[in-house]
Amino acid sequence: MPKNGNGHRSVAGAVADYLEETKLTKKPKTLAAYSTAMAYFTESCHKLNVEEIDRKDLLKFHAFLRDVKEQSPRSCWNKFANIMSFLKANGVRGLVGKNDWPRFTEEEPEIYEQEELDKLFAACDGDERLWFQFFLTTGMREQEVMHTYWSDVNLKAETIKVTHKPDRGWTPKAYKEREIPIPTTLIEALTARKKRDVKTCNLVFPTAGCNPKLNFLDDLKAVAERAKLKPENFWLHKFRATFATSCLWAGVDLRTVQLWMGHTDMESTMRYLKPNRSQAVREKVNEIFSSLNK
Repeated sequence: MPKNGNGHRSVAGAVADYLEETKLTKKPKTLAAYSTAMAYFTESCHKLNVEEIDRKDLLKFHAFLRDVKEQSPRSCWNKFANIMSFLKANGVRGLVGKNDWPRFTEEEPEIYEQEELDKLFAACDGDERLWFQFFLTTGMREQEVMHTYWSDVNLKAETIKVTHKPDRGWTPKAYKEREIPIPTTLIEALTARKKRDVKTCNLVFPTAGCNPKLNFLDDLKAVAERAKLKPENFWLHKFRATFATSCLWAGVDLRTVQLWMGHTDMESTMRYLKPNRSQAVREKVNEIFSSLNK
């Protein structure tokens, strides 16, 4: 890291170097997030050198995010974490304690109820049914679905892989490839699709020009409206949450679901281990405590 005349590292230079390294090692989305956090920090903190940054600057940065930029509690935490990573990369540690970090309430992930899914799929045409069945039964992210190749689908083994696509300049999140088992119903739908697909395109869900389909969300909301459901209650990641929660409720162990979801840590998977409020659980509670009424 180049130093200025007094042997210190300038904040501007350190930020530029950090973002350049991020550009070389991370995805564009990560670079964009770090760039925004750095811009906000340099707007909030007017110290010239990295070594001059202290606890008060970080507390002021949190207040700046909250009060001036009107960021949500979760966004405040994310941007604060980005700056802490920047400081750590520059050898600056121990400025704040655990209680100095922004706080936010981890919201329980929303999932689709079976009644919603029944109405949604009843309103789908053939292609729409396959698209959203695919999202629901694989738990894959939107970008992963968009970049699924037929070579990723093993119809015989009933599995699907999430793989790097260097020819399209796309890699999975955290650069983690993985394999997911898929149900026979999806295999049957994909088999039928493959028979009628244009053989010149390697994408499972291509546009007419063999590019990744970009408008899954628009199509989902259109189907929801057609089904007389509220479009604002339908989004693609909700399929992923439903997949994870359903697998956990069915007894699949956390480590396996973590692998299927492509999470780098167990905590991310545990978010989806939400309380089961189904009628079956209610009946189980009644069964457990029925003897007390005798």
